[in-house]
Amino acid sequence: MKVLEITSAQNPKIKEVATLLEKSKERRARQLFVVEGVRETAACLANGFTVKSIFFNNQIVTPAQIENIFPTNTPATAQPALFSLTPAAYSKIAYRENTEGIVAVVEEKRLQLDQVKFGRKWDQPLVLVVESVEKPGNLGALLRTADACGIDAVLVCDPLTDLYNPNLIRSSLGGIFTNQVVACSNEEALSWLRAHNINIFTAQLQDSQWYYNTNMATPTAIVMGTESTGLTEFWRQASNAKIKIPMLGELDSLNVSVSAAILCYEAVRQRCL
Repeated sequence: MKVLEITSAQNPKIKEVATLLEKSKERRARQLFVVEGVRETAACLANGFTVKSIFFNNQIVTPAQIENIFPTNTPATAQPALFSLTPAAYSKIAYRENTEGIVAVVEEKRLQLDQVKFGRKWDQPLVLVVESVEKPGNLGALLRTADACGIDAVLVCDPLTDLYNPNLIRSSLGGIFTNQVVACSNEEALSWLRAHNINIFTAQLQDSQWYYNTNMATPTAIVMGTESTGLTEFWRQASNAKIKIPMLGELDSLNVSVSAAILCYEAVRQRCL
């Protein structure tokens, strides 16, 4: 790989990356986003994302180390531009406290519902639906759970956060790349689930049965709402069953990512019996 050197934090390339980090409007317009870290960049490459350029701190990383994260036999035409940065220049685009010395600019890849493939881990579909999740950290944690549980697809309905927000990418530890993630409307998600005969189980406290009494070995979609207001009436009416988690304290509240993990692992438990 040919390596170009950047020594100034005022270099136009550095400013371009900084703009992509800070402005979701710019990311959408250019269909590019920024990833920091070896594991996250490797996940991009392994899951079919196109890495356009890589910037590295030349006091931490060598070009040979970067080459090692690429799949073997990567053609020269698919290799990104490689930029060697001084620590001062690199600090302008690093957004993690404990940086690994690599920042990549990557092309967006927006999956559509009709592109989702089943059978990732299970004979029967297992889908996680999240409605209007606002906090990037929560969505990132949900994606880590989805990856761990072999979820076929994560449907992010009426999203309130950019799927390529740097904080979401960081908190997902690359889960935004390893999962099949689709941003869509509630109506599109419901139509797709029904077309595939997938049972809809909504997580809610009202008029619900215990989650462990629900058969999740069948084609299953677990639907989660926001922490503040829960699910909208749209999903409450659409559900095949309403499920709840026992709450023994006074608050009746769990973080949405924790709740999703409990429910998803119940599906895993039932399917592994």
